[in-house]
Amino acid sequence: MALIYFLRVTIVVRKAITNTVKELDFWVQNYQPEPEINNNIKMEVGIEDSLHIEFEYDKSKYHLKDAIVGKIYFLLVRIKIKYMEIALIKRETTGSGPNLFNENETLTKFEIMDGNPVRGELIPVRLFLSEFDLTPTYRTVHNKFSLKYYLNLVLVDEDDKRYFKQQEITLWRKK
Repeated sequence: MALIYFLRVTIVVRKAITNTVKELDFWVQNYQPEPEINNNIKMEVGIEDSLHIEFEYDKSKYHLKDAIVGKIYFLLVRIKIKYMEIALIKRETTGSGPNLFNENETLTKFEIMDGNPVRGELIPVRLFLSEFDLTPTYRTVHNKFSLKYYLNLVLVDEDDKRYFKQQEITLWRKK
């Protein structure tokens, strides 16, 4: 489900059997100023006595043509990891209450590491947003619509178990 804007014109003629209706879609671009506060994202996650990683992204708010830059640092590795991937996910929420509907779309997913890492290994992350047709983040528009973006970091072990951490990011449109 997507949010669209359109203009509908209805011509009512008294002696006609049906009314004439014409709809025309139009675009709305909402420019925003650069956020004054744009903290980096730094988190430590892990599995007790098995895996402990620290990931850091340079900021939490990005303009639509920006690049996400970060790093993943392995502090403890006691499980065999096959690969690690990162995904950019768009989540649209429409409706409210019992009529709430969520739709997730994976915009991109790519492997950033292949093979088992060792303690102290650092994996760089760089994702250019200009490659994608993105729109800004919208939060609770009239309590009926939200559009949010997430970075999803996934590690897959040799038994094909998936370990993941999802982090919300904010996108904004600059002039």
